[in-house]
Amino acid sequence: MGPHPAVAAIRLAVRRVLHDLLNEHQTSAEHSAQAPHRRPPSPLVLVACSGGADSMALASALAFEAPKLGIRAGGVTVDHGLQPGSDLRAEEVVLRLRELGLDPVESTAVSVGREGGPEAAARDARYAALDAAADRHGAAAVLLGHTRDDQAETVLLGLARGSGIRSLSGMAAVSGGPGAARRYRRPFLELDRQTARKACMVQSLPVWDDPHNADPAYTRSRLRHEGLPALEKALGKGVVEALARTAQLSRDDADALDAWARQAQASVRDAAGLLECAKLYALPPAVRRRILRQAAIEAGAPAGSLFARHIEEIDRLITGWRGQGAINLPGKVVAQRQGGRLVIRQG
Repeated sequence: MGPHPAVAAIRLAVRRVLHDLLNEHQTSAEHSAQAPHRRPPSPLVLVACSGGADSMALASALAFEAPKLGIRAGGVTVDHGLQPGSDLRAEEVVLRLRELGLDPVESTAVSVGREGGPEAAARDARYAALDAAADRHGAAAVLLGHTRDDQAETVLLGLARGSGIRSLSGMAAVSGGPGAARRYRRPFLELDRQTARKACMVQSLPVWDDPHNADPAYTRSRLRHEGLPALEKALGKGVVEALARTAQLSRDDADALDAWARQAQASVRDAAGLLECAKLYALPPAVRRRILRQAAIEAGAPAGSLFARHIEEIDRLITGWRGQGAINLPGKVVAQRQGGRLVIRQG
């Protein structure tokens, strides 16, 4: 008799990701000029684990599947210090990960700032800690326990911000960190949250439910406990699946438009590298605005502070030119039109 269906589902999802990682690792070794006759060392994969059901299910599946493929498996838990006793809870998670057979395992404490709001600040601190842990241990990848439900919430939050198709594309199954374009892997994006919780229950894995996840002070919590249930009541079951499907379709479209914009960038610049307004005007708006956003970022505008309204203001210097003055952007960057050229630089 095989494992419970929920356990089988999480293991299959992790197995697929590990196979991809192993293929990438072997391909990289084959192209390396260093000791081509030697077998490359086994890659290390870390799981980011909060102690919640999603990440504990992920840790258990990684601990089961990795040894069968000759992959080393470890874990990291991040102590955000936002609740009393968070350090003790982090120590408990470390013990649970070690009991699963993961090694190395560590807890890392972070200081959460205020920029962008509490949720964004905690996320930034967490990813910085995970990046540091991956670099420290030389990990090939870090697995994250985001589920299909998380993806649906992310799409709705993007929709509420009105940030465009890239925001609607949600979380990528593979994404990067500093110097590591494919560091983060999300095996559970096609599994629902209930499957992960069921897998923990049938394996008798203790889980911790973060009270912040039920705190209405947080936008995502309100969406999870009020917004999505209201949508399902009004539209029927299947909303989560439809939103996750929208994320993938949007990502495919956004990737294609990004590629088009990268190819078009050189053709809209003059010999001095300045953007020519007439050539930008001839491009489709979706492509033009991507070029403008990238130019603003290259000039020093922080990507996380650059919103759709900023890009729309720059765009009006091209499509609605009435002699208006310079546009002030985040990061003390200024955009202005001069003699048929668009100049974006530090002010």
